[in-house]
Amino acid sequence: MYKLNMIDKLSFIFVLIGALNWGLLGLLNFNLVSAIFGSVPLLARIIYILVGVSAVNIIIFIFRSKKD
Repeated sequence: MYKLNMIDKLSFIFVLIGALNWGLLGLLNFNLVSAIFGSVPLLARIIYILVGVSAVNIIIFIFRSKKD
């Protein structure tokens, strides 16, 4: 079994945040990230970038864990 490091754990958290945001956007037309960080657009953009980078890290994690 593969042991998760801190980056992997953070990646899962950010991807869950992104998934919840997309679910709320689709169901209720409510953007949670913009609601929380709307007054600071740069911070909201950083959150979106972190969600995207985390998704790439999870894809790499899947392939990395299949080799073990």
